[in-house]
Amino acid sequence: MLIRNNFFNDFFGDMFDDPFFNRGYAPQTQLMKTDIREKDGQYLLEIEVPGFTKEDVKAELKDGYLTITADRKEPVENADERTKYVRKERYYGTMKRTFYLGEEITENEIHAAFRDGILRIMIDKPQPKKIEEEKTIIPIEG
Repeated sequence: MLIRNNFFNDFFGDMFDDPFFNRGYAPQTQLMKTDIREKDGQYLLEIEVPGFTKEDVKAELKDGYLTITADRKEPVENADERTKYVRKERYYGTMKRTFYLGEEITENEIHAAFRDGILRIMIDKPQPKKIEEEKTIIPIEG
């Protein structure tokens, strides 16, 4: 007769060790998935930051690079609330994603909104600058 000392470790260990469940990758590699679209003279970035709040997310423009940073602290447990985790998959910590926009883009051309775990960033598409040729008259001596 087999006696199990810890039912939860045995049960969850078998289920979560299944290769179809793990898929062979670390969860951090799947964070901040981004879709980028072009529409009506703007670029729209939709960045997934599930489980984060608006206060956890920061967007910064520096030297033509737009950097999105999301930081979530792990909840602090009191000594009397100590829990032994069987498995812990939710991400706590800091993650960053950087996009090069070009140095002609300013913060005035970027608008951001956060809702339902999606950060939406609208960037006005830069207008091509007309290059006007300066005519230089070369004097001809006679």
